[in-house]
Amino acid sequence: MKIGIVCYPTYGGSGVVATELGLALAKKGNEIHFISYKQPVRLDFLSEKIFFHQVYVPDYPLFKFQPYELALSSKLVDVVMNYNIDILHVHYAIPHAYAAYMAKKMLEGNSVNLPVVTTLHGTDITLVGNHPFYKNAVKFSIDNSDYVTAVSNSLKVQTENIFNTKKKIEVIPNFVDFSKHKLHNKNCNRDLIASNEKKIISHVSNFRPVKRVLDVVKIFQQVRKKIPSKLIMVGDGPDRIKAESYCAKMGFIDDVNFLGNTEMIYEVLCYSDLFLLPSEAESFGLAALEAMMMEVPVISTNVGGIPEVNKDKETGFLFNIGDIKGMSKKSIEILSNENQLKRLKARARLNAKKFKIEDVVEMYLDAYKKTLKST
Repeated sequence: MKIGIVCYPTYGGSGVVATELGLALAKKGNEIHFISYKQPVRLDFLSEKIFFHQVYVPDYPLFKFQPYELALSSKLVDVVMNYNIDILHVHYAIPHAYAAYMAKKMLEGNSVNLPVVTTLHGTDITLVGNHPFYKNAVKFSIDNSDYVTAVSNSLKVQTENIFNTKKKIEVIPNFVDFSKHKLHNKNCNRDLIASNEKKIISHVSNFRPVKRVLDVVKIFQQVRKKIPSKLIMVGDGPDRIKAESYCAKMGFIDDVNFLGNTEMIYEVLCYSDLFLLPSEAESFGLAALEAMMMEVPVISTNVGGIPEVNKDKETGFLFNIGDIKGMSKKSIEILSNENQLKRLKARARLNAKKFKIEDVVEMYLDAYKKTLKST
């Protein structure tokens, strides 16, 4: 099968999932064509089955904002015609499903049918799609896709409630690749990060306000008073400076490592004893799932799709948004009790196995086959 994949190329969850999915599909013998404005960050696997097509947006003085959707839809037409693409899988309704619809219509003029599968990841629904300027366009893009998936049941229900869409939405969750865990030795050389008596706490995000990174450092501030510990912050974004400034002002910046965007996420998680995810919104919680795969229990909020991943009292604990006191107290309790910590680590990894990439790839292949059959 020749599959076109349209995604954002950045460190966000949707781009990571789309790229990992494409790599896994290529390993199963499918020909994968990534289409984006730059090479996806995790597209680091060379194969005769993998292609990358860059979307260039010409700089026209006529436009105040350059029309990416127009450039993308034109590029999609070229790729489909030149490489005989069987099906297009777009990640995000706006702008990708919208551009895919325009490409589909242009291709009809050449007697070419382009089946489109759209995966909703969350921000396209909760942030962009819910804005009155874009709501109609998002609903249109969903309803005119041939097959629609959402990464969690929570997101599916939210999409149906917001848009009253007539399109059936299937839940296909995000996933993790357990083969990557095998790359790390048993002790993970954690002494490179902290001395043996210190516990390591981690957080991975894009540092947007919705991730509440100030809550992360405030939780750690309370934990370090009781438990010798180190905080590893992975990612970058608008609230990073606020978090760094707070740590410096309160006098514990030396116990916090801000690593920025890095490909060494699994190395960091391998070092970790506890993962913090106090977000005010998460459609799925991929960062939590990656932590669980690496045997790291999770302290998180109980919003969106997180409870579908992080099982309360089994793989970690769930709290209301902003409950810094509760999250701090539970973190201290876990890190003070080696038996409890060991039990949570084992259950975290066990539950993560429900989201193995091998199983989810088969779900997407089934979705592709159903789409091709019905269009």
